[in-house]
Amino acid sequence: MRSGVIAQKLGMSRVFTDTGEHVPVTVLKLGDCQVIAHRTSEKNGYTALQLGIGRAKVKNVSKAERGRFAVAKVEPKLKLAEFRVPDDGLIPVGAEITADHFVVGQFVDVTGTSIGKGFAGGIKRWGFGGLRATHGVSISHRSIGSTGQRQDPGKTFKNRKMPGHLGSERVTTLNLRVVQTDVERGLILVEGAVPGAAGGWIYVRDAIKKALPKDAPMPGKFRLPTASETAAAETPAPATQG
Repeated sequence: MRSGVIAQKLGMSRVFTDTGEHVPVTVLKLGDCQVIAHRTSEKNGYTALQLGIGRAKVKNVSKAERGRFAVAKVEPKLKLAEFRVPDDGLIPVGAEITADHFVVGQFVDVTGTSIGKGFAGGIKRWGFGGLRATHGVSISHRSIGSTGQRQDPGKTFKNRKMPGHLGSERVTTLNLRVVQTDVERGLILVEGAVPGAAGGWIYVRDAIKKALPKDAPMPGKFRLPTASETAAAETPAPATQG
């Protein structure tokens, strides 16, 4: 089992195959997705990688968090997440995971926060058919109708589908195929739709219900920081007078 990555959803596009067929894809960007820390069985009771992505302003990061990033010799990150890996799946701290971590043609599982719709009615939230257009129905055509039974049992059972909050929940989509990867720009193109709005954070990992390709890099594909990048991360930010 390899580590997943954190990516930012840029939006949807399409690519054309050699036969002229178009494939709808979602563009995901790996922007400086680096390893921040290790979680080990001896110290934490489990083995995992802590990854960070995006560049946060130093003034918005607490002193304790700045110390954690200084230990890893990386710049402060906007988003952090952990991915469970076996003992032999650890990637060096400070390494940047590249787009060719995933092989073209392999399947991945993606997780994101769905777009919030606010308070929605039964038709929009659950696909109810609504009431009849005539024959005694006036005004309440989009109501959900009866929610209970007769005098016996005389109540509405739990888990009844009713109007309520829609969206803004964690959604995982399984078995999306990787169509293309662009290492220089840090882009991953996956077939189909990905939950969440453009600009949102997406977690991408190897599909758990599909076999991993034999040519997939183990424990992953990454790039170690150069000496100049390490020195820049270790340089403390100048103090600002408020």
